[in-house]
Amino acid sequence: MDLKEAQSEPRESMDYDVVIVGAGPAGLAAAIRLKQLDETISVVVVEKGAEVGAHILSGAVIDPVGLDALLPDWRQDEGRPLTTEVSEDIFYFLTEPNGIRLPNFGMPKLMNNHGNFVGSLGLVAKYLAGRAEALGVEIYPGFAAAELLFNEDGSVAGVATGDMGIARDGTVSERYTRGMELRGRYTLLGEGARGSLSKIAIRKFGLDEGREPQKYGIGLKEIWQVKPEKFVKGQVQHSFGWPLDNGTGGGSFLYHFDDNLVTVGFVVHLNYTNPTLSPFDEFQRFKTHPLIRDLFDGAKRLSYGSRAITEGGFQSVPKLTFPGGALVGCAAGFVNVPRIKGSHNAILSGMQAAQHLAPALAAGRSHDEVVEIEAGWRDSAIGRDLKPVRNVKPLWSKYGTLLGIGLGGIDMWLNQLFGWSPFGTLKHGKPDYATLKPLAEVKPIVYPKPDGKISFDKLSSVFLSSTNHEEDQPAHLKLTDPSIPIARNLPVYGEPARLYCPAGVYEVVYKDAEAKTEPRFVINAQNCVHCKTCDIKDPAQNITWTVPEGGGGPGYSNM
Repeated sequence: MDLKEAQSEPRESMDYDVVIVGAGPAGLAAAIRLKQLDETISVVVVEKGAEVGAHILSGAVIDPVGLDALLPDWRQDEGRPLTTEVSEDIFYFLTEPNGIRLPNFGMPKLMNNHGNFVGSLGLVAKYLAGRAEALGVEIYPGFAAAELLFNEDGSVAGVATGDMGIARDGTVSERYTRGMELRGRYTLLGEGARGSLSKIAIRKFGLDEGREPQKYGIGLKEIWQVKPEKFVKGQVQHSFGWPLDNGTGGGSFLYHFDDNLVTVGFVVHLNYTNPTLSPFDEFQRFKTHPLIRDLFDGAKRLSYGSRAITEGGFQSVPKLTFPGGALVGCAAGFVNVPRIKGSHNAILSGMQAAQHLAPALAAGRSHDEVVEIEAGWRDSAIGRDLKPVRNVKPLWSKYGTLLGIGLGGIDMWLNQLFGWSPFGTLKHGKPDYATLKPLAEVKPIVYPKPDGKISFDKLSSVFLSSTNHEEDQPAHLKLTDPSIPIARNLPVYGEPARLYCPAGVYEVVYKDAEAKTEPRFVINAQNCVHCKTCDIKDPAQNITWTVPEGGGGPGYSNM
C-alpha cells in the first residue's frame, strides 16, 4: 500500500465537548476549570511530548497567583510541585570585567519576586495533569496534533493526530498507523510559543489583523548541582549587559532551588541584527564572567534545553477567538517580559476560557465563536499584568540596553503610580525575521572554544536534553524552497540558521571544506529540541516547523 492509498483510509474518530491541544499550564488549567464548573463536560488533552512535562521549559520563577486561583488547596498538598520560595532578589548590570549591582529600591514594585516560587514548570504541569485526571479529564501524551479539522462552514471541528510509521522516503513502513480524529464542540490551542496549529488558525482567521507583530526571544537553560557552600536556597539573580552589546536585547537568570540545584539561563531577543550572533554561544560565554564562573567551580551540569518565548506583550496579543475555538496561554502571547514570567497568565487564560466555554456548552452551543473569551481579557488580571509593561520591549529595541531599560523603568514606575505612560502604547515595528543586516554591514562575532568545564558545545548539550526522534521518518522541518539556504541566505547572511539554532540542527557542508566549494545545506532533524527559533528567525521565512511523530523531541525531566 502506498502512502496516498493509506491516507485515504478513514481515521478513527472520538467526540468530546472540548478538545485541548497541549498539556501545558494553560491547557491543563482549562481542563481542570471545565470539570470544576461541570463534571459532565467531556474533555480531552492531547500532548506531543512522550509524557506530560517532557517538552516544557521555563526559567522558572513562578508567580503563584494562577495556581492559587485554580487550586486553592495546592499549598497544603504533600505532593505540591513548588516548595522553594524566593528569599533574595539580586539585579546586575554586567560589563566584561565587572558588574554593578542595582539597588532593589529603584526597581518598580512589579519586579519584586518575594512571594514567588523557584522550581520546575515541567513538574507543575505533571502536578496539574494528575489533578485533571482525578477529575475525569482524558490526557493522551505521545500524540502530536498535526492537523486542524474544519466543518463545512469553516469552523474548527477538532484536530487529527499525525500518522505514525511514514518512512523517511515517504513510503509506508511496516509500523504505519493512521492518526486519530479528536472532534470537539470547541477546541482550545495551548501549544505554547509559535505552535504549528496556532499559526494556521491565526492565518486562516486573520487573528493578528490590527495587532503589532508578535515578538520573540530564545531562552536557553541549564540545571547544575553546585557545592553546598555556594548554594543559597531561594536566591534569584538577574542580569543584563555583557556579553551582549548595547544594541542586542537579552539577559540572564540564576535561580537556587530544591537541594543544591541552580538554574542558569540566558535570553536573547530575536530582533538582533548581526547574523553571526549565536545565542547558544552567548549563553556559554556568559557563564565565564568573573562574577558568575565561581558558582560552577566543582559543579555538575545535569540538563540543558531551549525554547522560544513570546515577547510582544499587550499590543501583540492576537484575537483569541475563532469559530469553534480559542487560543490560550503562550499561544496567545501572555508573557510579561520584564518579569520573565508567563505561567501565571497561562493558567489564568485557561481558566478564563473555561469559564466562558462552560455556559456556552450548557446552552447547547457548538462550533460558534465564544466572543466572551476575547472581550474580557484586557480588563482581567492578565490585562492588568501586561498593560503597565507594554512599552518596555519597544523602548529597549529602539534605544538599546542602557537608555532603553532606563526609559522602560521610568515608564513602569509611572504606570504603577499613576496608571499613565508618556509614551502611550508604542509599536514594535519589524517582525524578528526582518531585522538581520547583511554580512557586509556587520562585524563578525568570534566565539572562544568551549572549555568543557563551564562552557560546552551544542552536541554535548543536546545529549543532556534527552532528545530523541524516530530516525526513519520525514524531516519535520520543511523548506518551502530548498535552494534558498545556499543561493540566498549563505552569500547574504552566512546562513544564520547554523548559528541561531541552539541544537546543531542546521549545517552548511562543503565538498572541500578548506576551499569552501560546493556547499550543501544539511538538516539534522533528529537534534531538534522544538524551540521553534528557525520558524521565527529565518530571514526568508523559508523554514516551517511541523510536529514530528508523537513522543519525539526533548525529554525534559525537571525543566
